[in-house]
Amino acid sequence: MATTRKPITTSDIVAHGLRGKKGDVKSVLFEGALLLSLFISLAFLIILLVDVVGTGISVLLSRGGSFLSSGLSSFAERAGVAQGIFGSLVMLIFVVVLAFPIGVGAAIYLEEYAKDTRFNRFIDVNIRNLAGVPSIVYGLLGVAIFVIVLAPLTGGASYIAGGLTLAVLVLPIIIITSAEALRAVPDGIREAGFGVGATRWEVVRSHVLPVAAPGILTGTVLSISRALGETAPLLLVGAITGFVATGDASLGEQLRGPFATLPTTIFAWASQPDADFRALTQAAIIVLLAVILTANGIAIFLRNRYERKW
Repeated sequence: MATTRKPITTSDIVAHGLRGKKGDVKSVLFEGALLLSLFISLAFLIILLVDVVGTGISVLLSRGGSFLSSGLSSFAERAGVAQGIFGSLVMLIFVVVLAFPIGVGAAIYLEEYAKDTRFNRFIDVNIRNLAGVPSIVYGLLGVAIFVIVLAPLTGGASYIAGGLTLAVLVLPIIIITSAEALRAVPDGIREAGFGVGATRWEVVRSHVLPVAAPGILTGTVLSISRALGETAPLLLVGAITGFVATGDASLGEQLRGPFATLPTTIFAWASQPDADFRALTQAAIIVLLAVILTANGIAIFLRNRYERKW
């Protein structure tokens, strides 16, 4: 049966044009709102950076290398970030040695070996939930377990307790980023390996991991950057906010003793009423920003250098 279409009139064309203009106006307004929010965020960031760099760079230029090589002190002219840098490096080592292999191993199991069961889905959901838990909660966990329960092993409030706390904090993030990198590997690579008789472990080791390595390393470096900037959990675990003398203590004794990191040093100096310490705070912020930006730059380099296109 033939159907007839209603002829298009001039009023229909005008109405369609008006509707299109309304849509264009909404799009322009929405894009403008997004740009405005971007400019406001950048303006606040630039103001903060100018304020920090303006004062902090003068301290770095006047103190020179002594600011980086001096330890904590109650006198502003003698205080430096050496202990803070050492503490941050120790925390970095704990995160890399503990969280990285455990996180990557857990991601490999969940993506390559675990079956799609209700229990495994429950584990995956909880790992993602743990990645969003505030860092101060991990600080409370560190106090309860690493400072109190495991005090005979960690020495209480010590480098070991702080490093273990940060390792637990970034572990869910490393698992998630590593799992996403493994999931992004094309299934054809796995099928090709199985097709020539390779075992699952051989496929994972020789084919999947080399392809997923850039994503895994990028996620790990970004997780380390977060750990380097954490303050609240370390303060709860017992990071010092004043001068400490290590004397002739061995490395093992230092690891079981009082500790400080760059973020906790910044917090301690920012709490001082002396204007000289506030200037030191801004100089220490520049040092911390340099460390974190370097880590982020490494992550970007690894991603761009080794990422493959499929």
